Amino acid sequence: MDLTVVAYVVYLAISIGLTVWVARTLGRNGRIFLSDVLRGNEKLADAVNHLLVVGFYLVNLGFVALYLNADNLITDARGIFEALSVKLGVVLLVLGVMHLGNVWILNKIRRRGIMEREQVPPVPPQGFSGDQGAWAAPTGA
Repeated sequence: MDLTVVAYVVYLAISIGLTVWVARTLGRNGRIFLSDVLRGNEKLADAVNHLLVVGFYLVNLGFVALYLNADNLITDARGIFEALSVKLGVVLLVLGVMHLGNVWILNKIRRRGIMEREQVPPVPPQGFSGDQGAWAAPTGA
């Protein structure tokens, strides 16, 4: 068997396994975060979480497939390890960047939701203070 094919099989097995593991981890833990971001709307949190996981799979598996091509002919075991280390290192970096990008975007959404919640007064106004009526004209000082 050609050693390049062996490198391809090992690369695909490890890359797909890592992608599935990261996506499941993001999906399981991201749902809780999304529920908080979306103010407890569980159905919407599940839907957004599923869409994010599907997008994560599409981008990462697409990258793994595009990056499959070997530049050099692999002739020995050392060549397999060298090719795999470069390819898997790049896949791991892409997975990490995708993960950090997802967390950053979700955190921005969460912060915006917190800001919107803080702008609404916890208790509606009860009345006016002092001698003021509904409206007091400014005094010239």
